[in-house]
Amino acid sequence: MKAALVDSAGVIRALERIPTPHDGERTADAVLARLAEVAARFGAAYPDVVPLAAGLLVPGHVDDEAGVGILSENLHWHDVPFRDRFEALIGIPVTFSHDVRGAGEAEHRLGAAAPFSDVVVMVIGTGIAGAIFIGGALHTGGGMAGEMGHSRVADGPACACGGTGCLEAVASAGAIARRYNARTGAEVAGAKEVIDRARNGDADAAWVWETALDALALDLSHTVALLAPQAIVIGGGLSQAGPVLFEPLAERLDAILTFHRRPLLLQASIGEDAGVIGAALRARDRIAARELTA
Repeated sequence: MKAALVDSAGVIRALERIPTPHDGERTADAVLARLAEVAARFGAAYPDVVPLAAGLLVPGHVDDEAGVGILSENLHWHDVPFRDRFEALIGIPVTFSHDVRGAGEAEHRLGAAAPFSDVVVMVIGTGIAGAIFIGGALHTGGGMAGEMGHSRVADGPACACGGTGCLEAVASAGAIARRYNARTGAEVAGAKEVIDRARNGDADAAWVWETALDALALDLSHTVALLAPQAIVIGGGLSQAGPVLFEPLAERLDAILTFHRRPLLLQASIGEDAGVIGAALRARDRIAARELTA
């Protein structure tokens, strides 16, 4: 988890990375309790900064309007009223959304996606999801839009969502390492090691990486056919591979497309703190809206 304290000038005064407190079915309770502790610690350390609102982002299926985390397969929660519970804990208004939509908003306002009105921001990390902007506005689809990671692109392996051959199970950073380990019996730490091995002639690593690229290109071709975005901005840990990812992915996508608009494939520019920046932007929007109606 990441948490930041942002002052009225937009300066990040404090930034912390906190291990997620996994506690089975009580993980959501543990997360909220830990966040309340962080908020109190920020308040004690920076008494000159008095927050007027907070932004909270979580993974999984999220209902932005209701403020509810509907489902997270990986974190074992369902139907958690995060926004209302966090407001009660910290005593200020809280905005609430999906972690990738928050990071996407930061990229769209301040980063690589800013020049485009029709753009998809895709984050490839532990999972895969996207933030979709149409005509400059974020499209949420009742909290269901952008679940690119759960589009079927292959015959296997099984996905945590209950599906088979989901993009997330084939091409997420975690999946690339898992698939290599399962194929070889090795224990690589992450996707970077698999990519390095592929570049150094490891045939098993090359197969895992090439099939991940094929799956990503196939999924992006569906996105292009449906939405015709001007650009697709890719962030998350896997985007740090740079040209090793972007060049073969662009070639594969171009080979699939026919008459379609060719989107620019761009690396996200804000970096690993895009989520907390997006959360802060949403919180500032809440303050501004309240001031307009006061």
